[in-house]
Amino acid sequence: MALAITDATFDEVVLKSDKPVMVDFWAAWCGPCRMVGPIIDELSSEYEGKVVVGKVDVDANQEFAAKYGVRNIPTVLVFHKGEVVGKQVGVAPKQTYADSLDALL
Repeated sequence: MALAITDATFDEVVLKSDKPVMVDFWAAWCGPCRMVGPIIDELSSEYEGKVVVGKVDVDANQEFAAKYGVRNIPTVLVFHKGEVVGKQVGVAPKQTYADSLDALL
């Protein structure tokens, strides 16, 4: 299961991580987000120990969604050493997300 990331934990969990981090910006009311959610959870299990995989509920946590220009959801950002190195807006196949992580490992 992906880690729930909030505005309060984003800096520590994402920006200061020594591992690559995949963050799914989503909302409960978003239909396409419900399609991406299970993929993100699968990746969290498959990459456990190698990558941090988390989700930010944009309704409850708007600070970092705004900071990184997340205007459409789902948006998945990949961070490495505190910087955005990958972005996927909308639904994509699982392999698309996996490829973005594999490139950093």
